[in-house]
Amino acid sequence: MTKADPEAVRSYYDYVDAEEYEEVFSLFADDVTYDRPGQSHLDGMAEFREFYLEDRPLEDGDHEVHQLVAEGDTVAVRGRFAGTQDGEEVAFDFADFHRFDDDGKITSRWTYTDRDEV
Repeated sequence: MTKADPEAVRSYYDYVDAEEYEEVFSLFADDVTYDRPGQSHLDGMAEFREFYLEDRPLEDGDHEVHQLVAEGDTVAVRGRFAGTQDGEEVAFDFADFHRFDDDGKITSRWTYTDRDEV
């Protein structure tokens, strides 16, 4: 049975905040999907890499994890992000879900925020 890895998810936020994107990518499966309701769906590592390296509108920020819950193959996270978006300071709450595959890689990710674009 696939088991969620809470430490990998904690590492994800550390790597993103440090802009260590190759480390970020190492946590995810090649067939990763990333859903952000109201925004374009990302399908596969090529689109995922392009998003983080070229299209991600958030920068110079920090994620603060308030709660992390692992159940089965999924880790749910509730937290707050503070940083820069399009040259403006922003801060908002988020809820993320990360589903793991049998190889211990994150294969699906969902992000929910009250922002139009993240």
